[in-house]
Amino acid sequence: MHKKLFTIAKNTFTETLRQPVYAVIIVTALLLFFISPSLTMYAMDEDNKLLRELGLSTLFLASLFIAIFSASGAVAEEIENKTVTTVLTKPVQRPIFIIAKFLGVAAAVVLAHYICTIALLMAIRHGVLESVNDTHDWPVITAAAIAVAAAFLLSAFFNYVYDWKFSSTAIVLLGVFATFGMVFLFFIDRNWQFNPKNNGINALDVYGAVLLLFAAIIIVALAVAFSARFNIVVTLSACIGIFLLGLISDYTFGRFADTQLWAQIGRFLVPNLQIFWISDAIYESGEGSEIVVPLKYILISATYTVCYTTAILLAAVALFQRRQVG
Repeated sequence: MHKKLFTIAKNTFTETLRQPVYAVIIVTALLLFFISPSLTMYAMDEDNKLLRELGLSTLFLASLFIAIFSASGAVAEEIENKTVTTVLTKPVQRPIFIIAKFLGVAAAVVLAHYICTIALLMAIRHGVLESVNDTHDWPVITAAAIAVAAAFLLSAFFNYVYDWKFSSTAIVLLGVFATFGMVFLFFIDRNWQFNPKNNGINALDVYGAVLLLFAAIIIVALAVAFSARFNIVVTLSACIGIFLLGLISDYTFGRFADTQLWAQIGRFLVPNLQIFWISDAIYESGEGSEIVVPLKYILISATYTVCYTTAILLAAVALFQRRQVG
């Protein structure tokens, strides 16, 4: 059973990385991170806080769109192409198939979120040039340039020699080289000095990225559940609708939950994505603050994510059990 689960999850992960939309969203997000210090330098006040909020917003949307577009076709496309019948006749139990699809797409989303998180931390570390006396953070620029160039050149080499898929290889290698670059920046400050205590990496930004990953995992589970019963168009529409509704859950359901039954049901069924967004903490924190989001809040959010994701996957298994795939 474990071998079948791992094999399907691995194939799903590889197929997700090879989707053109996956690479397009990551490249677009990286470009936005690159220009974000220039976009926020024209604010009247609190430029660096605006940079952090803009970066987290980009990370949020990138991860969620990857989750929606990748997971929506994970089951529906295999049913439409009739490839699912071959898998289920191995035999592979339907619950194993659904869980493996979720794990494969979730792994691809984690990889994309990880790469974009490193880009976010680099952009925040560079900061906004608020005056003519401010200088560029050349260690950040150098580390980012080397990571991108190395991933591009090695991917071209592997594509030419071994015929590996260029886009998926480049994404994986970018994650590897970006990790090396982030480790380098952890120890080296903007003056090329060994100074881990003044590396410009704030725990608040890391915690914010972790919370946004929880939201993306929930969307993956929802997309897999809808694709187990509906086609890609319906799945995309439903996921986008729930995503938008989840962003305003407190306003839509929370203020009526004490008096209205429909609000209580809606608050229970629709994921509250507002709990994963820490914009208020960014603006309430002062400059140089260490940790604003407590670790207890991260653990509570993780528990909420696990419970909600488990419930959605159980519903997905129940929906797929009666799905005609032949």
